[in-house]
Amino acid sequence: MDDLKNIPRPKRVGVFPIDGFSLLSYAATVEMFRGANRLGHQTLYEVIVVAPDAEPVQSSGAASVTPNARIGDQLALDYLFVTAGGDPALYENEPVFSWLRRMSRSGTILGGVSGGPVVLAKAGLMDGRRMTLHWEHAAALAEHSPHLLIERTLYVIDRDRVTCAGGTAPLDLMHALISEHHGAGFARQVSDWFMHTEIRPSIGPQRSSLAARVGSNNRFILDAVKMMDDHMADPLTLAHLSDLAGISPRQMNRLFKEKLDCTTMAYYRQIRLEMARNLLQSSPLPLTEIALATGFANSSHFSRVFKKHFGHSPSSTSV
Repeated sequence: MDDLKNIPRPKRVGVFPIDGFSLLSYAATVEMFRGANRLGHQTLYEVIVVAPDAEPVQSSGAASVTPNARIGDQLALDYLFVTAGGDPALYENEPVFSWLRRMSRSGTILGGVSGGPVVLAKAGLMDGRRMTLHWEHAAALAEHSPHLLIERTLYVIDRDRVTCAGGTAPLDLMHALISEHHGAGFARQVSDWFMHTEIRPSIGPQRSSLAARVGSNNRFILDAVKMMDDHMADPLTLAHLSDLAGISPRQMNRLFKEKLDCTTMAYYRQIRLEMARNLLQSSPLPLTEIALATGFANSSHFSRVFKKHFGHSPSSTSV
């Protein structure tokens, strides 16, 4: 794999399973990284299982996993995923919450899988971030914390937070992360290895297929739009998008003009503005936070672009 040569160092991924976690969600989270290592013929991802102590952590079924690190250890992690099942709203562990907050301050990207986002929310780490979680837990969390930006989608990547509905959805999330780190072509090879050939976008099954939504079956366009969906708050450049999709910026723009009648970045701005309008209509977030959550530098710039696109100001759209 020529495109995987000269990887500076493996990504260090921590997984924190809480007693009663779903084994399917856990496996879907970690197995994609193992597949990437095997197909890349090198250690692209180092997975570290973390727990409060050295005892095995019991899943909701018969299996358990044995940690190889403890909470409180000096762990330099790129990502940390909390995976939980059962009733995560009952989970109370202030030392764990404090540790998660410290990991966030250290620059670790925090993730939650299935009921894991509830644990992150209880630690005060999801305020001002778009998020999703398993539908079983969504209604209770929304009632208890109406200020949270909860979406009924497969996964959400919002800056330094990554949340996922669980089940098989981590396969799609990890595909997105591997695409970001090593390109869409390699990520497809990893997904194909697991026979996960129908990659679902972050917006998940609550909307039509990505091809139907975009209006094109072109693989490079669909790869680019998936990455756009995953980077609303921190927009990628044209060079980065085209590099991850595996074509040149000029080719990318030509495809978007030919198939969608607009430039790549104009399409990107359009879907960010659509997301912003949805947030204005459905959330109590202040204008500045909505601007930041959709990748605009400040509220004044956001307001100008929004009014130019929709013909009216954001304030006339908000709840």
